[in-house]
Amino acid sequence: MAATRNVMRAVRVFEFGGPEVLKFQSDVLIPDPKENQVLIKVRACGVNPVETYIRSGSYARKPALPYTPGSDVAGVIESVGEHVTAFKKGDRVFTISTVSGGYADYAVAAANRIFPLSDKLDFKQGAAIGIPYFTAYRALFQKGRAKAGESVLVHGASGGVGIATCQIARACGLKVLGTAGTEEGMNMVLRNGAHQAFNHREANYTDKIKEYTGMKGVDIIIEMLSNINLATDLQLLSYAGRVMVVGCRGPIEINPRDTMSKESSIIGVSLFLATEEEMHECATAVLKGIEAGWLQPIVGSEYPLAEVAKAHEDIIHNSGARGKMVLLP
Repeated sequence: MAATRNVMRAVRVFEFGGPEVLKFQSDVLIPDPKENQVLIKVRACGVNPVETYIRSGSYARKPALPYTPGSDVAGVIESVGEHVTAFKKGDRVFTISTVSGGYADYAVAAANRIFPLSDKLDFKQGAAIGIPYFTAYRALFQKGRAKAGESVLVHGASGGVGIATCQIARACGLKVLGTAGTEEGMNMVLRNGAHQAFNHREANYTDKIKEYTGMKGVDIIIEMLSNINLATDLQLLSYAGRVMVVGCRGPIEINPRDTMSKESSIIGVSLFLATEEEMHECATAVLKGIEAGWLQPIVGSEYPLAEVAKAHEDIIHNSGARGKMVLLP
């Protein structure tokens, strides 16, 4: 019905603020794909923490208002714009970004930001690939210079980016340590590539990590909550170790001397700053992982599109992440 009337359901943001600014509307015009773009019938869309920061207005990148959030779409191509030859109507695809926003029944995306979705994965899994797996690959290899045989601690390993990092790191020959806040989360981390899991709610969990590494420390830390963990991370690093700052929700006080004693590094990671070549490298690695079978996105909480405000509330405030949060139109 909606398609014949050229309108769809979509989430619109007219002002920056809390989850309540996410407005579910049922009369939004279906966008048209321009040249080198495609229109996708959205079957699932991933929710990423960064989308809550952008919505609140506290992020460096602010979209023009009004806008529809959502980068990680999985679905079926409805139509293609001019000059698109790699894809056709009916193709199953996933995206790493969208032009019109993914929290909707339909989304327009640039043809160089969509990829074929293997029959090995369902649409919910397809919506859990984009930002998590590309970010994990960028943090480990493009910015962290990880090498097989090195150790990596994934601090907050049971969420979308955490699971992605564990799977990629294990497949690439790293020694993988992961933390989670629940027994269930720790088991999930172990099932998805970690050699050892630790409970970051235990008072002495950092001592256990040091003990596990033979007091040598870890070569790389992929940090999802640097405003809580960064000072501790510096104590856990090996000589020339590096902390990759993937997630942060505020300021923290650290002692820079802790970097001097080990000549360690703190490196920020932003997928938005990746070059075309770097994005292509991420995509190649991800598609190879899907083909080989080790890249298996874990879907966590599922929400109907109309409950998007609750999804945004939960992704920030619920403790104990378990896989990737998705919206289902």
